[in-house]
Amino acid sequence: MGIDGDPAAGPPAEQTVVHRNGNHETGSNGEVKTEEKNSGATIFCPEDEYTNDGSVDFHGNPANRKKSGGWKAAPFILGNECCERLAYYGINTNLVNYLTDGLKQGNAQATKNVNNWSGTCYITPLIGAFLADSYFGRYKIIAVFSIIYFIGMVLLTISASVPGLKPPCFNSKDADCHASTSQTGVFFLSLYLIALGTGGIKPCVSSFGADQFDEMHDVEKKKKSSFFNWFYFSINIGALISSSVLVYIQDNVGWGWGFGVPTVAMGIAITSFFSGTALYRHQKPGGSPLTRVAQVIVASVRKWAYPVPHDKSLLYEVQDKESAIQGSRKLDHTDGFLFLDKAALETENDKSEAGLINPWRLCTVTQVEELKGVIRILPIWATGIIFATVYSQMGTLFVEQGDLMDIRIGPHFKIPPASLSIFDTLSVIFWVPVYDRLIVPIARKFTGHQRGFTQLQRMGIGLVISISSMVVAAIVEIKRLDLVKKHNYYKLEHMPMSIFWQVPQYFLIGCAEVFTFIGQLEFFYDQAPDAMRSFMSALSLTTVALGNYLSSLLVTIVTDVTTKDGKTGWIPNNLNYGHIDYFFWLLAILSVLNFLAYLLIAHWYTYKRPVGTELSK
Repeated sequence: MGIDGDPAAGPPAEQTVVHRNGNHETGSNGEVKTEEKNSGATIFCPEDEYTNDGSVDFHGNPANRKKSGGWKAAPFILGNECCERLAYYGINTNLVNYLTDGLKQGNAQATKNVNNWSGTCYITPLIGAFLADSYFGRYKIIAVFSIIYFIGMVLLTISASVPGLKPPCFNSKDADCHASTSQTGVFFLSLYLIALGTGGIKPCVSSFGADQFDEMHDVEKKKKSSFFNWFYFSINIGALISSSVLVYIQDNVGWGWGFGVPTVAMGIAITSFFSGTALYRHQKPGGSPLTRVAQVIVASVRKWAYPVPHDKSLLYEVQDKESAIQGSRKLDHTDGFLFLDKAALETENDKSEAGLINPWRLCTVTQVEELKGVIRILPIWATGIIFATVYSQMGTLFVEQGDLMDIRIGPHFKIPPASLSIFDTLSVIFWVPVYDRLIVPIARKFTGHQRGFTQLQRMGIGLVISISSMVVAAIVEIKRLDLVKKHNYYKLEHMPMSIFWQVPQYFLIGCAEVFTFIGQLEFFYDQAPDAMRSFMSALSLTTVALGNYLSSLLVTIVTDVTTKDGKTGWIPNNLNYGHIDYFFWLLAILSVLNFLAYLLIAHWYTYKRPVGTELSK
């Protein structure tokens, strides 16, 4: 039987594992109980033989801890992520140049097309996540969408290599040279197949990797926290290769090879993923989360006139040891949003004549707590938008600031200002092992927390570091403008101030990512309802897109306000006459306000409480 088979199917030798709330029932001596099918006798198997979080193997049987998951399976997922990110950034990093040089699009049109495609890549994960959580599981969605991704990559490489499909305008000075409709069509078809492919991978692969670690087991729970660190490390290894080696190939060797190498990398990613199939643990899909949310809301509204009992044990919950939601543990009742508890209040109208419960009139406590959990996560999610706005400056104002600085290294070599983002990547690669191997053990001695910091503390530290990056960027710009005024460098294309003055601001953002972005990965996995983890991971990704949109909105507002009455404004075409330091200070102030709001939200936040487990933070 496949991974969508009966989760209660037992281990070999005619034994079935007794589950409690999606976990294995344990005896007084800490061993896992099993029951003999025919005799009914209870025997005991070693505590560590099977996982306690309800995960199953590829055949639908309870996952054997020693034969599946953990760091035996995780390297295949990390290899997949590293190669897939190499492929993605191999396209994204230099795509605007392909559009302007190959398809002869104008700067505005090319920028619009890149933004549209990038935005789509952060919207399609909502589709993949919904399908994974609701019907098919993470493994199948990653597998199918990876193949779609690879088909798009192959088609993209063909469109840049095969005569007739390859745009004829490269290196052409003819202003009337344009790609044909069919050439443009094939190119954008391949590009949006890739965007669709990312929709199945982005929200699922980090959650699927975390599924390999049993969060009901203390040792594996620690390893899961470490997994998220190395997962983000893998992303940045792929990004580092893309922003250096692949950009050079595309600019100096050709776009056929420039797209061909990422295609090979995606092929390796798929091979790596399928190679670990026999070792993976799987969490079963739990049905449509949107339907469950709607049922709680409708049932609560229908019972708006009923008072919520003081004794919360009177609220409805199934008597079975497992949750009524497949793939989810039972959740304890939590205070707050008490109106929603009305959905679990039993009344005489909740059952049909046949005695069946109407799910649009009566919901379980676990189902109500799912919705409460999502509501509590949303404010934390919202505070990530300002952080993403700061992060987005690396691709915009940081580059424009660097354009006016001294980009020479020696007498002959010039460094492209956009390439300085490599120091962000190097910062992440540096800080991940430092955090995992040095900071966490030291912090653990002071806090007593197994992760060193709680997830909310970790994200908060990253928010503070991001503020410092904006402060440093503003100070660098103040110094640059002082030199411009002092020596009258207004008309110089590159003033004699080294671009490497920007390194600290890139390095600080990389450090902030290690705390906030990785903290978000872990937080959204741990605190999301068990049967909604892919969907909540997809939701966390939308902060990146919204951060970019907010940055664009702020630029528009600042430009409109500061150019009134014929003034130059903060962000003119020639930044030597402007004040982007003011814009950096604005972002720093917004980040401080965002951090203060985050502190209030974090203080108010109530962690998810699965039945029979300690409070997880």
